Amino acid sequence: MSRIGNRIIKIPTGVTVECNDNIVTVKGPKGELSYEVVKDLKVNISEGTLTVERLNEDKKTKAMHGTTNAIITNMIEGVNSGFSKGLEIIGVGYRFTLKGNTLVVNAGYSHPVELEIPKELQVELVSNTEIIVKGIDKELVGEFAANIRKIRKPEPYKGKGIRYKDEYVRRKEGKKASK
Repeated sequence: MSRIGNRIIKIPTGVTVECNDNIVTVKGPKGELSYEVVKDLKVNISEGTLTVERLNEDKKTKAMHGTTNAIITNMIEGVNSGFSKGLEIIGVGYRFTLKGNTLVVNAGYSHPVELEIPKELQVELVSNTEIIVKGIDKELVGEFAANIRKIRKPEPYKGKGIRYKDEYVRRKEGKKASK
């Protein structure tokens, strides 16, 4: 029994949800998202609520039941309020800069790393060591933030690197001097 899959989703005012031919489309004040539902699942939309039900008890259908419910919930939240992920860079000479639609990261390499910002996302430069990635698609925001973090992951000895704002990096003690 999927508890997440059986969850009833409340549709907030200002958001419209439509389901045509197993494609769920969510429109809201921030934009529009769509998702193709597995054919063995049925999306029921009634006055202000949405439910996802299984048409059979196959293993794949059971696995996708909760996933589909969570994806639709994230779509509704995204078009209503949006998602954001904060990143900070720590290290001497490490910094973020924006050049048009390109994020330039100086992370201690011999060359700056340039990343093209997807058109669905906005990157806000808080300072030269902090950025915020914003968008309506939770998956896209998380993936782009992870790609930025992947440039120079935080290391445990000096704590240098790119990390999420709420991330805790466990520090290690270095080598001890011999007696």
